[in-house]
Amino acid sequence: MMKHLALLRGINVSGHNMIKMDALKSMLEKIGFQNIETYIQSGNVFLESEDENAQSVGFTIKQEIVKQLGFDVPTIVINKSDLEKCLTNNPFFKEKDIDTKKLYVAFISKELNNNALNDLKISQFKPDEAFIDGNRIYMKLETGAGNTKLTQKYIEKKLNVTATSRNWNTVNKLLEMFEE
Repeated sequence: MMKHLALLRGINVSGHNMIKMDALKSMLEKIGFQNIETYIQSGNVFLESEDENAQSVGFTIKQEIVKQLGFDVPTIVINKSDLEKCLTNNPFFKEKDIDTKKLYVAFISKELNNNALNDLKISQFKPDEAFIDGNRIYMKLETGAGNTKLTQKYIEKKLNVTATSRNWNTVNKLLEMFEE
């Protein structure tokens, strides 16, 4: 059995795509996932599966939500090493006295190359900054998550990907939970 972390995008936000975590857990158990644990109501789901392929697990979860609840919830599945890389590869930690409340990570549905940063045209978002590392985009949102124009929707449109973001506190908590 392999432990995965499914990151569901856009559930339980402003009354849209409402999914109770108990119902989600039950739904996933019925299709064969085991040891399911959720963290907060925003779609962070740890589960174990015999399927080691993250994309396959994500597709199965997404299809079951469509089947059972009738709405499309993009799902990105990552593993423990993806979260560990967030800690070791985040370029903003090189800055002195970094305010971690301004740090976010967008998890992306595919590996990105260095040209993707040019495609994002990040310079137009100053003072917000971003750095691409494989299937992650590290963001420092000086203007705040609610005010930035460097949104998930923008990232998805410009790069033709699925993305879901988590703040730095959540990334740390999820890694802690992976280690339990």
